[in-house]
Amino acid sequence: MILFVLSFIFPRGFAVVKLLLLLLATLTILDTILLFAAKNGVIGSRVLPEKFSNGDQNPVNLVIDNYYTFNVNIKIIDEIPEQFQVRDFSIERQLEASSSSQIEYKLRPVDRGEYHFGKLNIYVTSVFGLIARRFSYDDNAMVPTYPSFMQLRKYDLIAISNNLHQYGIKKIRKIGHTMEFEQIKDYVLGDDLRTINWKATAKRNQLMVNQFQDEKSQPVYSIIDKGRVMKMPFDGLTLLDYAINAALVISNVALKKQDKAGILAFSKKVENIVVAERRTSQMNLILETLYNVNTDFFESDYGRLYADTKRNITQRSLMLLYTNFETLDSLHRQLPYLKGIAKSHLLVVIFFKNTELNTLITEKAETVQQAYDKVIAEKFAFEKRLIVNELQKYGIQSILTSPHDLTIDTINKYLEIKARGLL
Repeated sequence: MILFVLSFIFPRGFAVVKLLLLLLATLTILDTILLFAAKNGVIGSRVLPEKFSNGDQNPVNLVIDNYYTFNVNIKIIDEIPEQFQVRDFSIERQLEASSSSQIEYKLRPVDRGEYHFGKLNIYVTSVFGLIARRFSYDDNAMVPTYPSFMQLRKYDLIAISNNLHQYGIKKIRKIGHTMEFEQIKDYVLGDDLRTINWKATAKRNQLMVNQFQDEKSQPVYSIIDKGRVMKMPFDGLTLLDYAINAALVISNVALKKQDKAGILAFSKKVENIVVAERRTSQMNLILETLYNVNTDFFESDYGRLYADTKRNITQRSLMLLYTNFETLDSLHRQLPYLKGIAKSHLLVVIFFKNTELNTLITEKAETVQQAYDKVIAEKFAFEKRLIVNELQKYGIQSILTSPHDLTIDTINKYLEIKARGLL
């Protein structure tokens, strides 16, 4: 258009402009013939995993086959699920003639449930780049998102490995023992003096101690509070999802340690119950149950939890309670029920640090308002530590952790309890 306008000013160039227009039309027709002559010039397919792992980077593979006899440029626009809220997803590549290419990208879901994919759109252009042809494949694919089974695999060997420090897991020396005798061994510093075998010591003329086996087949329950306090988000995931992921891992660790694993969730009522067992299908049952745990906006009923556990769980068990207390007053309202549960079971209350307050606490206050905000943030952080002390005063174990460290800290506590023979 600009050239035609200029040709009015310079009439001698009008013939050149017409020649260029004819050349453009010819190349456009040629480009159209090249791209549309083949019925299936490019074939694409989306290879999805059987299920997504919540909170982890999940791979999605694209297989693109070029059946053209010349190199082409492609632009891939995959209609990924609406939960990701990505509006500008595209991948550009160049494909050689008669070749196949694999392209991988990753998605990180932060909600459990079904994720529906739309069409896989591939826009193809030749070397001229004047015309683009669209190919569409794999419409309406669905992938369910389950609790983090990738995290489960990561910690799968922890239960049977002695090299725990690489994951931040503490190695805790056993200071208690059971009545299940295993062997007599040489005394080493740190062994319980009460286990010295005096007859064997007299025969060998050196200190010998009795070694006992760990208790096995003990029930370990992960109790998940799914009330409104667990709706708080952190790095995309809610506290509930962090608790679900940790419950899945600790259940697997407990089963590897020959204990029984079970779960239950509560809010207005106790539901999503899996009775603690040690069978081959237990992990699949726990995974499917955790997939269906959803939070609500009700106030959690700890009285109902206490009544249900007292009636239905008669054997002394390790209770890992995932919840959140922001103030000391909120703990005091539920403390009578927690003390009631702790009378019959070994209760560990797991609640979360508000990591967003760390920024306010560490920043230097430059205005009066910032000074007020910093003092309030320090007050809330201090109350969390007071909650730990209050629970300890009544003999209730606790874990105050950040969401990112929840799984590791929970495993540490479980291994500590096993090592000390508290259960």
